[in-house]
Amino acid sequence: MLLFVGLGNPTPDSENNRHNIGFKIIDAINQKFGLSKQKPKFKGLLTTGNISGKKIYAIKPLTFMNNSGICIRELIEYFKIDSEDVIVFHDDLDIDFGKIKAKFGGSSAGHNGIESIDKFIGKDYSRIRIGIGKPKSDITDHVLKDFDEEEIKDLKKITSNITDSLSILLDKKLDLFSSTVNNSQWVSNVE
Repeated sequence: MLLFVGLGNPTPDSENNRHNIGFKIIDAINQKFGLSKQKPKFKGLLTTGNISGKKIYAIKPLTFMNNSGICIRELIEYFKIDSEDVIVFHDDLDIDFGKIKAKFGGSSAGHNGIESIDKFIGKDYSRIRIGIGKPKSDITDHVLKDFDEEEIKDLKKITSNITDSLSILLDKKLDLFSSTVNNSQWVSNVE
């Protein structure tokens, strides 16, 4: 049993913000693997299903980024999911746009959604950090700004590479997952 969490903000005007890349990944996983219809539960939008023989729960917290941990704790307590079986998809300013880094545990690096999850369930979970690039201007403006047209095209490739490599992630092979997605990204851009 695994729980996929996509971080973002639930307002309609936030939908295409860089900060909402986690929501986009959950939507892509739901679509590709035909998970259940999204239902409002545990202060989020929850889907369930099986991928490669594993029971999967996927949620987009509706608590806003800064309170994501509340939703996650309620869900893992209800379904008796270990924090080690939680995988969080979120934006990261310290990684070049379109690249990903997967890691287990560690610091929040100032990401409010991750800080909230750490506070409510501890740090023993996996994070898929998706690069949105470092801004030249204000950080808050950058993360809350919509992706531009070029980035949206690249985002489709990124989400496709993530969903195509999901079986590696299901086995919690984080380094292999990162390198496979990042190398696929490079191949896609070259073609």
